Amino acid sequence: MDIDAWWTLIERARTAVGDRADDRNLPDDPLPRALTDLLAELDAAEIIEFALLEIRVTDSAYVRSLWNAAYLIEGGCGDDGFMDFRDGLVLQGRETFTRAVADPDSLADLPVVKLMGRDNGGWIGYEGLSYLAREAYGRVMGEIGSFDAAMEAAVPHLDRPARASGEDWDVEDDDENRRRLPRLSALFLGEEFTGEDG
Repeated sequence: MDIDAWWTLIERARTAVGDRADDRNLPDDPLPRALTDLLAELDAAEIIEFALLEIRVTDSAYVRSLWNAAYLIEGGCGDDGFMDFRDGLVLQGRETFTRAVADPDSLADLPVVKLMGRDNGGWIGYEGLSYLAREAYGRVMGEIGSFDAAMEAAVPHLDRPARASGEDWDVEDDDENRRRLPRLSALFLGEEFTGEDG
């Protein structure tokens, strides 16, 4: 499976659930189930390939500025929270994911983030994207032991980042957040974004 085929599965799941694709806080969130159903149409080897590519994709978003954006959006974000945030960002689709990794402030354009900024619910993170491939594998094979064994054998050989890349700043410093993430700061720190870089 190549990366284009991988992202196509995400987009197909998003298309299948329509206007319910963006908010992980919805009751009976349909997107994880839709993606699991698509994965269950693959053979066992392809499901493992999907799971391994998922690690590579989410690792590509292990970026300090994105983590700080997640902290601002969620009102705090530790290690586990940032994993969930990146999993949820994957479920936003390739274009949104790629743009957010390059420019975390672009997250201010997402309707679900705007909703969160108004304290009207909404959630972007998703706990356990990797579990979807495992569940699909279980449907296909009738067991998950061989999935777990394949992942345990492969993951130690992946070239994974030891720490988040990129420049860091004190995420508790509101002035620095306004300078680096002006649009998100306007949503979450209560000041209007003027369009200037500050």
